[in-house]
Amino acid sequence: MDEELEAIRKQRMTELQAQRGDNAGDQAQQQENKQRETEMRNSILAQVLEQAARARLSNLALVKPEKAKAVENYLIQMARYGQLGGKISDQGLIDILEKVSQQTDRKST
Repeated sequence: MDEELEAIRKQRMTELQAQRGDNAGDQAQQQENKQRETEMRNSILAQVLEQAARARLSNLALVKPEKAKAVENYLIQMARYGQLGGKISDQGLIDILEKVSQQTDRKST
């Protein structure tokens, strides 16, 4: 009887360890997908922004990450639909930031 109980315990422990391993695998896969998405976003932004504009956007991300993410999404969407005529300068990014600020101000009031 004790041997059967011990065998059941070992089997259950093996199942639990396998489940835990699967969860770790899922987390690793999610982490890898997130990393790949971040690299893709950065690649697109590098193609559409001049260096000064990228620096401004990076600084904005430190202070207001949600606003920077909105601007990044806007730029990526414009790039995907071919609405950008070349790289965006620092002044061009400032104009886009003002538009996004006006839109968010309207939504919040």
